[in-house]
Amino acid sequence: MINAVGREIPEEILKITGKEPFKGNHYFDGYEYKKDGPSTRCVINSEGSKLVENIHEVLVKCKIQDGMTLGFHHHFRDGDYVVNMVMEEIHKMGIKDITICASSLGKAHDKLVELIEDGTITNIQSSGVRGKIGRAISEGKLKGLAVMRSHGGRVRAIETGEVRIDIAFIGSPTCDDYGNCRGIGGKSDCGVLSYSMVDADYADKVVAITDCLVPFPNFPAHISMTKVDYVVVVDEIGNPDKIATGAAKPTTDMRKLMMADYCTQFVVNTPYFKDGFSYQTGVGGASIASTISLSKIMKERNIRMKFGVGGLTKPMCDLLENNQVDALLDTQDFDLNAVESVINPKHFRISAGEYADPFNKGAVVNKLDFVILAALEVDVNFNCNVVVGSDGIITGAQGGHPDTAAGAKCTIVIAPLLQGRIPAICTDVTTVTTPGESIDVVITDYGIAINPRRQDLIDAMKNVDLPFKTIEELRDIAFSMVGEPERVQFDDKVVGIIEGRDGTVMDVVRKIKKFEFSGE
Repeated sequence: MINAVGREIPEEILKITGKEPFKGNHYFDGYEYKKDGPSTRCVINSEGSKLVENIHEVLVKCKIQDGMTLGFHHHFRDGDYVVNMVMEEIHKMGIKDITICASSLGKAHDKLVELIEDGTITNIQSSGVRGKIGRAISEGKLKGLAVMRSHGGRVRAIETGEVRIDIAFIGSPTCDDYGNCRGIGGKSDCGVLSYSMVDADYADKVVAITDCLVPFPNFPAHISMTKVDYVVVVDEIGNPDKIATGAAKPTTDMRKLMMADYCTQFVVNTPYFKDGFSYQTGVGGASIASTISLSKIMKERNIRMKFGVGGLTKPMCDLLENNQVDALLDTQDFDLNAVESVINPKHFRISAGEYADPFNKGAVVNKLDFVILAALEVDVNFNCNVVVGSDGIITGAQGGHPDTAAGAKCTIVIAPLLQGRIPAICTDVTTVTTPGESIDVVITDYGIAINPRRQDLIDAMKNVDLPFKTIEELRDIAFSMVGEPERVQFDDKVVGIIEGRDGTVMDVVRKIKKFEFSGE
């Protein structure tokens, strides 16, 4: 069946998953449903402590068994230790057929490939995967399906009961013996615990894992004792120094700085750039640089930002420090400066549901004026791919990309015209992650394309001195430089699905025909 972004979705996949093909951003607007709820074991007469000796004992108490679904969060990013320590113990216990439902998985979890190969893990649900897990899935080693959801889509899936988490594991930088969790105050601070909040609300069993046990009450709690069944103390839950890795770093690349300048000039010439505007940026180098340059113009023109939201970095937190923004709404901290900023009373923690869930009564993304995003590929229909590399290997994550793109009044994607020698602007993306109807502007180092759907933005830029081109012209420039690349060859086997944020099927990911491991 052909969906709204022109992708062929196999009938077999729709039958297996019980899903519909993607039918557009607003297909479920006004939909009503009854939220799911967890099984809850009441604690009326206790010894006043929920401490359990170790991971093994807590798994026994939670009655771990084959076929369960386990929840994890990724606030430590490449510094996370929790997923591996839990799964290693499960492997030792001989448990099989586990589904991992994580907010994201990365290179820190490369060891899980062995557990995929031996059947300990048979299904993965995540915003995406990086590192060796992505390669393993693309090779067809995962026995079940990899389901890639946006951050808002994950909350939706859990709240509706589509996903039932049997046991959730929350890596908590500080925790008391009764389960009050905080993302700060310990030796392994990650700032916020936003992605794990839905797990705490809906999982049947909730385990807090900490390396810093503090006296009761650990208030104000980011996750309450009323939602936690057990507490386990370990040596280390993560390495905060590895939170700011990969894309989450400032750039000195002149090409990226030029794109950042284009972005800033575009933003300030839109009708949305005015006192009280709202803003989110991704963690790509150009996106971070655009925030820095935007702050200078805000100061010159005496324009304040009403709120900034999303995964936060130092430049966004500097706006708060410099009194240029009224509030920051935080779901994830991408560097240690953002972690430290959490103590500011105007730096608010919000849940992933408040941030981006399309199935609640109104998420923050719907109030965004601007969002600045990155992409691996953008096609001539403005569809974006942020999950599957041009070589067919799963190498990225949706994160909040589809959520913010759908919600913001002006969605800007920054991408270099060429990624290495591969055109980032192409005729058809390898895999659609975010539909073109959500994307308003694409900024490259060779020019800027405005989606023809946005005639208002085209009109606003008539007298602006920026290198505007059509998206087709940008593609043709890329092809003239390196040629039109050959399409990746895939098998018929579907190894994963890309969900739209509403739970429909945006695209499928197929097994690559020829896999050559290049190492890291």
